Amino acid sequence: MSDHEADVIVIGLGTGGEELAGRLAMAGLDVVGIEPALVGGECAYWACIPTKMAVRAANLLVEARRIDGVAGHAAVTPDWEPVATRIRDQAAGGWDDSYAVARFEGRGGRFVRGRGVLTGPRSVAVGALAFTARRGIVIATGSRPIVPPIPGLDGVPYWTSHEAISTPSLPSSLLVLGGGAVGCELGQVFARFGVEVTIVEAAERLLPGEEPEASVVVSAALAADGVRIRTGARAERVEPRDNAVAVTLDDGTELAAERLLVAVGRASNVSGLGLEAAGIAASGGAIPVDDRLRAGDGIWAIGDVTGKGMFSHVALYQAGIVVAAILGETVPPADYRSLPRATFTDPEVGSVGMTEATARKSGLDVAVVVKPVAATFRGWLHGTGNEGLIKLVADRTDGVLVGATSVGPHGAELLGMLALAVHQRVPLEDLRTMIYAFPTFHGGVGEAIGAYARALVQVLDPDAKLLLD
Repeated sequence: MSDHEADVIVIGLGTGGEELAGRLAMAGLDVVGIEPALVGGECAYWACIPTKMAVRAANLLVEARRIDGVAGHAAVTPDWEPVATRIRDQAAGGWDDSYAVARFEGRGGRFVRGRGVLTGPRSVAVGALAFTARRGIVIATGSRPIVPPIPGLDGVPYWTSHEAISTPSLPSSLLVLGGGAVGCELGQVFARFGVEVTIVEAAERLLPGEEPEASVVVSAALAADGVRIRTGARAERVEPRDNAVAVTLDDGTELAAERLLVAVGRASNVSGLGLEAAGIAASGGAIPVDDRLRAGDGIWAIGDVTGKGMFSHVALYQAGIVVAAILGETVPPADYRSLPRATFTDPEVGSVGMTEATARKSGLDVAVVVKPVAATFRGWLHGTGNEGLIKLVADRTDGVLVGATSVGPHGAELLGMLALAVHQRVPLEDLRTMIYAFPTFHGGVGEAIGAYARALVQVLDPDAKLLLD
């Protein structure tokens, strides 16, 4: 093996790894970046960016249909070809990362194509190449779609999000296993382009990690788009059937579609990394890290492999903390209290901090308010397509928000002020007395907080929920 030295070795150049490696290289460090797949990772090629392009296109179709009765009449004809072309073009003309590699090398980094494996606390092997880190190693290997061990699944040409988002043409029907963010987003997109979609979710509701009220709104919106929904159901067997895929559920029901999309979640890429050679033991499929993202002496981990949240914004946030640590700068430790989440269905679901259930489980004296978006001034003016709600979860003792959910038009965009309020523990009284622009969707948050503050003394039952209309 040939030996090479570097200041820092970064294993994985997805969203967080590329950002971190590039910043360290620009700071003058000798950085080796290792990536077996595409530099830029899931977000750039299959997840955040291309899926939101598809969502935007699907939403335009429905917005045009909402013109009737409001501003005249419009007839639209769905066409997937321009969507597929736009997705392919943004992926460097066909899932080619040569531009991203050149970008990293242009910042001073050394790129190595291959799979990095730890061989010691400061050493990494990539095939026949051996690297030693003078300052440290950063693990940023991301995650992959989970493929559940369903009998027969390996015998059919199923899709994951990769195949779904890169398809040049649409099937006539689609069966989606998984009613989380990916399943709901892609299921709605394809339904709006004329595909017959069925979503199967093992939990009792769609988006099981979000507030129940959000699940109700999204389920109704999907049903309105013609999506069939089966919750509390598990796939027990998969088999090919007359140019289609048949899935048998645990209650004996058989469903069939031209294509099967597996969207049951993601798993961290921690196996085969040689963690034991560096004295690291994965826990629950993730690499344990402290509040400075340290996984060991001279070893850090960021992104999906840390188990702190499989979001690009988490990886970028963590990357900043590790960059500061390696450069000897001071930044606050990692704090996930105000971690924002967004599901880009229509209506959008934006949430931050604790749900009502997690807040109560933690032992807080919780007070909750729920206000329909249609009952806010902007929601009422918006008219058609104004389905949604604003839910606030407060710590009654300290008088601060600990969690919030915004479902509706631009629901995720309301997270800015809500995340700041949760992060900074802004007193509810300060939120009540600030000035909100009128009439805006974010002004609806002010309406909810104002009504909440006025009525709080009337909520005597600690399990009560104040519903505003």
